[in-house]
Amino acid sequence: MDHRSVISTQSAPAAIGPYSQAISAGGLVFLSGQLPLDPATGQFVDGDVAALTRQIFHNIEAVLAAAGSSLDKIVKTTVFLADLADFQVMNDAYAEFFPASPPARSTVQVARLPRDARIEIEVVALA
Repeated sequence: MDHRSVISTQSAPAAIGPYSQAISAGGLVFLSGQLPLDPATGQFVDGDVAALTRQIFHNIEAVLAAAGSSLDKIVKTTVFLADLADFQVMNDAYAEFFPASPPARSTVQVARLPRDARIEIEVVALA
């Protein structure tokens, strides 16, 4: 029988809709898209896309830790940018979190993100 577990932590921003921060199933952890929100305030952090990317990865780390996983177990990321002109700045900050063996990745420009965010990142990791 397949087992599905809801992952939740107060160390990352709460879901802003009817979804879970993450779901663990089949040996994988599927994280919902993370915005650059401060978990303590629920507000966007200040700064450029590099600072926003770093905050997102701190949030991702917290959710993965709650699932018993970590950044080095990420197998796939999807980066959603409101403006693809921010790609290089995002990419440089992103690289800080994957010094070796980075996961597979897709990066796309989207028309609009929740709360008019400039960036959102979702990941799939090994449990």
